[in-house]
Amino acid sequence: MVERSGRESIATRNLAPSRTVYGERLVTIGGEEFREWDPFRSKLAAAIVKGMRSDVIEEGYRVLYLGTSTGTTASHVSDIVGASGLLIGVESASRVAREFVERVARPRKNVIPYLSDAKKPGGYDTLGRVDVVYCDIAQPDQTRIAIDNCEAHLKKGGTLLLAVKARSIDVVSNPRDVFETEKRKLVEAGFEVERLIELSPYDRDHAMILARYP
Repeated sequence: MVERSGRESIATRNLAPSRTVYGERLVTIGGEEFREWDPFRSKLAAAIVKGMRSDVIEEGYRVLYLGTSTGTTASHVSDIVGASGLLIGVESASRVAREFVERVARPRKNVIPYLSDAKKPGGYDTLGRVDVVYCDIAQPDQTRIAIDNCEAHLKKGGTLLLAVKARSIDVVSNPRDVFETEKRKLVEAGFEVERLIELSPYDRDHAMILARYP
């Protein structure tokens, strides 16, 4: 935690000292540099601020990140897993994938980037089973994509973090109904759902589902 204007905020130890990714504030504590983690810019940060346990990703973990975009959240995950961990980042849009490489993958040795479609889990190599699959993809079948990637790459008992974008799935239904529907899909696939956290006010009509792979 770091303090700003009398308020505490979450932060990660910077794996690439002196470098920022999205204009975040750098803070030095006890001789170590930390990056402030903005919950208005990161769904994972929002979920943690709203009560999700912060140890869902730990140092040394191997994480498959689907939908890295330009790397805001992925960079903090890279910080968390550290030099002994690995982040495999998958992005299908070439422009933002290039930004991800320049901002995150190039200055960090624990990141492997792929320009690939997460709908085709065989299109990237995770170098063995991963500890966590993080899925943040704006697709109507985003939960199916997450399940397929877990079956292909996640170790037994591993963790799925699924960022549900209600309006990408159903623009008419109440977002809470959409969240519950996607949760049921995971349960029907054998997952044990630990938490479902709505992310407002940080991200409207979004939720984070934390689930354990059977």
